[in-house]
Amino acid sequence: MGDGRLATAITLHPSLVIRMKKTTFILLLTLILASCGTRSGQFKIEGQFLNLNQGEFFVYSLDGTVPNIDTIRVNGGRFAYQIPCTRPGVLMLVFPNYSEQPVFAESGGSVSIKADASHLKELTVTGTDANERMTAFRKRIASASPPECKNVAEEFIQDEPESPVSAYLLFHYFVKTPPRDYAKARRLAEKVMQSQPKNGTLSRLYQDLKVLQVGQKGSQLPSFSATDINGRGFTSNDLHGKVGVIHVWSTWNYESQDVQRRIRDVRKEKGNRLTVIGICVDGTKRECRNYLRRDSLPWSTVCDEMSFDSPLLAKLGVQSIPDNIVFDSSGRIVARGLNPDEMKKKLEEMLK
Repeated sequence: MGDGRLATAITLHPSLVIRMKKTTFILLLTLILASCGTRSGQFKIEGQFLNLNQGEFFVYSLDGTVPNIDTIRVNGGRFAYQIPCTRPGVLMLVFPNYSEQPVFAESGGSVSIKADASHLKELTVTGTDANERMTAFRKRIASASPPECKNVAEEFIQDEPESPVSAYLLFHYFVKTPPRDYAKARRLAEKVMQSQPKNGTLSRLYQDLKVLQVGQKGSQLPSFSATDINGRGFTSNDLHGKVGVIHVWSTWNYESQDVQRRIRDVRKEKGNRLTVIGICVDGTKRECRNYLRRDSLPWSTVCDEMSFDSPLLAKLGVQSIPDNIVFDSSGRIVARGLNPDEMKKKLEEMLK
């Protein structure tokens, strides 16, 4: 039977024709939506590295966008990562050199990352407005000094208070990075809140800025009591009489571990002349214990499994890591938020 006779011989029932048309339409709509990007309720990251063919890096968040630390694997220089996402949030990418960079997540969003593994500060993130604005900011401060970076951050916040990038810059440059300026942070937070009245994370930060005035340089160490991971209880009064440091860290934050190593070096040299208390913000004691087994620390470590909701951290005015409080024998705070080199120099100076 020829093609023409075949076409004439086959007769489809009208209802079947209608169902076929509906099926074709649904399939076409699905393909169109898939080509437009990530579906609602999801956020996707895709990327490519130069000078890194195989490896991995990590991702975490402090606003609950990612409940725990995740691993992103690189194969053939490329990587992909997708998570459920119903509200805007900030993901922190932690690279093998311990540097961190933010990515702004949103429902239905999809971004592309390009970076040279040897120049990670120059990475570009495209695909959403917030990430492209952060990329532009990153390029602008590429060769700037720390004070200049803070000035550029303040300028960005003043000019674009409605951007989620402003909330991140406010936290990073005026709350987390020393020297901290909580008075200016509150003024800037008020401006950003006027443009982002529904930003719950920002509202909590504004309230926390009041707490952050506690435990600043020149004040007395706040009164507290705690129990370490081995069940030994102690109070702030037990710390008086010696030079000391309270160090806040986690198993997933490499910068805090670097500070910890410097403290251990000084403690090894100076012995019990230096009092040290560690506070691990991991969500479970298991991870903390595993770390301590691999890298035994000669001082008490507290891990109450409450992460940044810990009442102890609230009393000490801790909102991020790494953080540390250095105090003298009278319990007076003499320094806070020191980096590794500053920590070693300060302790050696106090213990001469």
